[in-house]
Amino acid sequence: MKAAVLGTGSWGTALAQVLADNGHEVILYGISEEEVNDINENHRNSHFFPDPIHESLRASTDLKCLQGADVIIAAVPVKAMEDVLRKAQEEVTKPAIWINVAKGFHPVSHRLLSDVMKEILPAEKRRAVVSLIGPSHAEEVIKRLYTCVNAVSNDEEAAETVQHLFSNRYFRVYRNTDVIGCEIGVALKNVMALASGMLEGIGQGDNARAALMTRGLAEMTRFGVLCGGKKETYLGLDGVGDLIVTCTSRHSRNFMAGLAIGQDGGAERFLRENTRTTEGIAACKAVYEMAQKMGVEMPITEQVYHVLYEQASPYEAAEALMERKLKSE
Repeated sequence: MKAAVLGTGSWGTALAQVLADNGHEVILYGISEEEVNDINENHRNSHFFPDPIHESLRASTDLKCLQGADVIIAAVPVKAMEDVLRKAQEEVTKPAIWINVAKGFHPVSHRLLSDVMKEILPAEKRRAVVSLIGPSHAEEVIKRLYTCVNAVSNDEEAAETVQHLFSNRYFRVYRNTDVIGCEIGVALKNVMALASGMLEGIGQGDNARAALMTRGLAEMTRFGVLCGGKKETYLGLDGVGDLIVTCTSRHSRNFMAGLAIGQDGGAERFLRENTRTTEGIAACKAVYEMAQKMGVEMPITEQVYHVLYEQASPYEAAEALMERKLKSE
């Protein structure tokens, strides 16, 4: 198959290498000439990884590289996705399976990203939409370390195609049809990762993180089920699996963002100076606003929101959670 990857960032590059390892023809589209030239001339993406990448990978700054692609992977930040997809679909020459690998919500409407893709991409250029999501860091996938994720779609045939397209000795793909539950799970865990980093930043330890992750999972499940997801989804890869890896690893941008905020005693400097994609920040605002309308209790999300958007200190947020009215688990 011919696969095209929208984005020459770390995750797009890592997934492109998985496909190249599996013998597929892969082209990456990027806006950075430096990254594109590095891939083509040096077989590297030095901005993200120190080691060489698969020698068959090629890259382009011209969206015409999408022509003839059987599969198109959207590996761009959530805030850029809508614009990139509108431009990309103009160059598509046949119905393709479009794969979303971002984790979050539309920044204005709060729609699921797979729904955004379906609305933007015309039927004659879209065979199906599948989300490839789960507990995965690009830094480990690029080293070919064991990783398991989910191909999530209502179109089971397309999900199975994606499953076989990516699966190999180090990258294992499962299938799941709970689109709502999975996409909400992988978005909300970024909010919990911000909270986890903040706890470490203010000097808390393993006990606090264990409590945060456990209560965070309960919060994710409560919200997801009310939105139409399945409860059992949150005990899988796109629930507790992604929660574990994102709340505990220094590869996690959201954890590291929370850590910096905790160490600073507030979010002001981080929000002013940060240049890295940190999807949990926008996801927190989206979930907070949705939860307010739905009337669902989301204490961790609320406190992270107060820190990010209302200048509360991480110390105050942690104390507020610990001093909530006592209740049964």
